[in-house]
Amino acid sequence: MPEKLETYQYHRFLDEAGDTTFYGKGKVPIIGTNGVSKTFILGMLKVKEPLEQVRQKVRDLQNEITSSPYFHDIPSVKKAIEKHGYFLHAKNDLPEIRKMAFDLIQSIDCSFEAVVARKNYALYESKHNGKAAEFYADLLSHLLKNKFQKYDKLVLNIAERSGSTSHNNLQSGLSKAVHRSSKRVKKEESSCDVVFNVQQPTNEPLLNIADYFCWAIQRVFERGETRFYDYISDQVSFVQDLYDFENYEKGRNCYTRKNKLTKRNHINEKNP
Repeated sequence: MPEKLETYQYHRFLDEAGDTTFYGKGKVPIIGTNGVSKTFILGMLKVKEPLEQVRQKVRDLQNEITSSPYFHDIPSVKKAIEKHGYFLHAKNDLPEIRKMAFDLIQSIDCSFEAVVARKNYALYESKHNGKAAEFYADLLSHLLKNKFQKYDKLVLNIAERSGSTSHNNLQSGLSKAVHRSSKRVKKEESSCDVVFNVQQPTNEPLLNIADYFCWAIQRVFERGETRFYDYISDQVSFVQDLYDFENYEKGRNCYTRKNKLTKRNHINEKNP
């Protein structure tokens, strides 16, 4: 009998940063306006130690935050507790909590990879038919396309996103990934069994860690702010700036532990 795999060997945890909004009311272009991101990022966490141990680390930190008098009157913490239970969420967390979360991440044996999509009106209409779900599915396909020859089984725990994480749309992304994989690797068809497990971050603590990685990468592209990414960059194995066509040749739009993101990756008027 084949050796039974530990769950951490085939489970992955996917979350996103930014939004898939391109237009406002009346189809008015609003990318980059207040509250609307310039990019959409989809990332995947790989944990390299027993999952329940890491989940407990996250739960312990969450309990420390909610039980500390220091955070008792913080609106974001109180609101989360009253609504659905507190969980780590980089966008809403206080700077003190973020530091605690990033320190936790450094203590975990894990790696992270992400696909960054610059929001481009022409591409959105021509490639994704002006549909947020298709945009999401296409990014998912790029994130998965090189996995099928490496693994026999993958369980993809994905943070729920209305519409985009429907079963049909996830299957669409998977089909695109398989097609891209077959074009890249001329071998017999992969037998990798892929299972989608759509989750709420309140139910799966490891999605909180994926959220923090995504947020740190997003800050580089949206604000040119690298200090959060720099702090955990040795755990970021791969980032693809998918629509950076200026640097597309020879894979110069791809970043690794040796070729890291910098302030030059900031998307602004001079570097659209």
